[in-house]
Amino acid sequence: MDEGQKNHLKAYGIAYWCIKQQTEVDWLLNYRGGSFLVKYVKAIEDECKIRGVSYEVLADGKVNTLLNEISDPSVNMEMVKLEKAPKIAVYSPKSKLPWDDAVTLVLTYAEIPYDVIYDDEILKDKLSTYDWLHLHHEDFTGQYGRFWAAFRNATWYQEDVKYQEAAAKRNGFKKVSEMKLAVAKHIKEFCVGGGFLFAMCSGTDSFDIALAAEGVDILENMFDGDGMDANAQAKLDYNKSVAFTNFKLDMNPYNYEFSDIDVTQTRTFNESNDYFTLFDFSAKWDLVPTMLTQNHDKVIKGFMGQTTAFRKSLVKPNITVLGENKAGAEVRYLHGELGKGQFSFYGGHDPEDYQHQVNDPPTDLSLHPNSPGYRLILNNVLFPAAKKKPQKT
Repeated sequence: MDEGQKNHLKAYGIAYWCIKQQTEVDWLLNYRGGSFLVKYVKAIEDECKIRGVSYEVLADGKVNTLLNEISDPSVNMEMVKLEKAPKIAVYSPKSKLPWDDAVTLVLTYAEIPYDVIYDDEILKDKLSTYDWLHLHHEDFTGQYGRFWAAFRNATWYQEDVKYQEAAAKRNGFKKVSEMKLAVAKHIKEFCVGGGFLFAMCSGTDSFDIALAAEGVDILENMFDGDGMDANAQAKLDYNKSVAFTNFKLDMNPYNYEFSDIDVTQTRTFNESNDYFTLFDFSAKWDLVPTMLTQNHDKVIKGFMGQTTAFRKSLVKPNITVLGENKAGAEVRYLHGELGKGQFSFYGGHDPEDYQHQVNDPPTDLSLHPNSPGYRLILNNVLFPAAKKKPQKT
């Protein structure tokens, strides 16, 4: 999985396929970009050839030497067994919206199976049948993505409002915001109970804002038919949010931003100088963050979104920062624990489309098979498969 790999993204699909076939996969953390080791089976070799994934066949003696090298306490490497293929769900509307989603693009390209679920399924407790959930580009505050100012006359926007209002009524809610809060709480409970949650773009900060604003009207009348609570800011409960604290709401409904968590409007970077750096973790002690940052590059090209990056000063102190732009005091990639479960938030919309716009065509991942930015998504897909190790004390 270093620079010698022709197709990093499909390699994750091979690893997932092997686990589904009850073939044990060893993830060699920090060894040649986080390579995968499996016992030789001709069917696996054939599958690698079909999917265009680079591989090497090693003699037993060389494998033993390799494993001895990795187990050396002085070397920052570790081996973790991947045993159970996680059942994957993507939270996404069934209606067609004029943008794509990086996670569904890369899961499809890597040939990793997933189900699409939305509010109805989550409110009926279908989430408990899954191990891993991704939050599509979403607005959990009930403000329809703050697209009102620019797109309120667009057909797709009007149809989405009708779709969401019908879903709220169908599920017994007076407002879309009330339904979205209930969905966010179900997702939080899924994570607390041991689920794995991954979110990108506005699925990150709008999720936390909705949780912190429980019982508080933070919407103006064009979104829910009545005005917002004048004291909404003072009534936020940051103990209910999972990743961010002390954030300030953007009260202007004409603005695209939800709050000051996102730095899109204040940052000074452009495509030529926008990068973030992955942290180096101790593979033998910090197993989860090491898995989540496996890559053949440690410096990743930045990319924008409705939520591009998180203001570092507003990230809760118990959160592990996985990647940041230090010069801009921006966190791009973070991880946290919630009860028995875990979550990762990744800023930006599409790792290979710097400024993805509404109605832009989806990214063709066959043109980016070695994308370091997309690899971070797939790290999250595989790490729930890891066998839990006893805690070192």
